[in-house]
Amino acid sequence: MQAKKVIFESKKQHYKHMKEIYSLKEAIQKIEHYCAYQERCHEEVVSKLWDMKLNQNEIDEVIVHLIEHNFLNEARFACSFARGKHRIKHWGKIRITNELKMRKINQTLINLALKEIDPEEYIITFEELAEKNWNSITENNTLKKRKKFCDYMLRRGFESNLIYDKVKELEGNDQ
Repeated sequence: MQAKKVIFESKKQHYKHMKEIYSLKEAIQKIEHYCAYQERCHEEVVSKLWDMKLNQNEIDEVIVHLIEHNFLNEARFACSFARGKHRIKHWGKIRITNELKMRKINQTLINLALKEIDPEEYIITFEELAEKNWNSITENNTLKKRKKFCDYMLRRGFESNLIYDKVKELEGNDQ
């Protein structure tokens, strides 16, 4: 309960720093900076504009401006997101796809983004993560160890056929 109160208080302080009403020019300037800082999807930008208390017509105008001036590009966002989440957080294709869908990115752009991940790099990452996780599980019961391993790799978003092939290989090495 205390943690929720702290989060609520910090959000309240955050909103104190935001002006109540922005002119269109001020909103564009602020949102350009927001988009220049890191790649954003349309949904994140629209949410930020609603927080700035803009109406729907103003939001549409700002979005058009951002797209025309190349501050907002969903294809660029999707590709950057996929590369980053795979290289830095070691996510698999399934998790990346689900996260992009949650951000309302269309399937064509998701497919384009997944092509950004080098297949060889993907397998290397999978193998390293699998080995590291398998060796870190201290469970003696083989079935429990297998379940922990598979659950972890599935949460990371790797394909089940890769995981089950790898678990058979690792179990064979242990015996």
